[in-house]
Amino acid sequence: MKLLAIDTSENGCTAALHIDGEVLERFELAPRKHTDLIIPMIDELMSDSGLSVVQLDALAYGRGPGSFTGIRVGAGVIQGIAIAADLPVVAVSTLRALAQGAYRQHSVGKVLPAFDARMQEVYWGVYEIDSDNIMQSLENDIVTAPANVELPEGDDWFAVGSGWAEYPVLMDLAKGKLSGTDDRALVHAGDVAELAVVDFQQGNALPAEQAVPVYLRDNVAKKKKEQKASV
Repeated sequence: MKLLAIDTSENGCTAALHIDGEVLERFELAPRKHTDLIIPMIDELMSDSGLSVVQLDALAYGRGPGSFTGIRVGAGVIQGIAIAADLPVVAVSTLRALAQGAYRQHSVGKVLPAFDARMQEVYWGVYEIDSDNIMQSLENDIVTAPANVELPEGDDWFAVGSGWAEYPVLMDLAKGKLSGTDDRALVHAGDVAELAVVDFQQGNALPAEQAVPVYLRDNVAKKKKEQKASV
């Protein structure tokens, strides 16, 4: 199977090609430069692989949560390519991709991914590896105040993502439950691609027009208006 995946949800800008089990990836730490970098990254990958977009079976993107601007960029780029090439799209949770990356890098099977959601909130997920070495969600991804996070039962959980660095209360809540922490980890498109291939094979693909961001925070527009009003 041939699949192109991208992620622009955080400070990292990343693209990957999954070609029959092998992955070619580009990654750059580039806050606020996603718009400038992601298309050249995709073009470089396609050129290096010798493939054209129309030879792909599907596209994938980190759907969110994450930076509102970033996930809009990613969804917009993938939607545009999908419409032009008439390709299906797989939307992958960025928290799930972060958990998959923790398994790849640290060989951990129980992962608590957390992004800083700003506004004194955290994007939070609970994931566990399955028998095929694919991360599966044990609870729905949420956005909440760090102090309101409910830790899952048991121990040997691995903490990953910027939320753990930004909100020390998470470490207090998880005391005695963690096997380790990587609070600098970012989403990589190779992990988005690995998850997307499995999802695609299970029939979880979308038409291009449904490739939209997932914010989790439905009232973000209201909060921004309130902030402006208070200035």
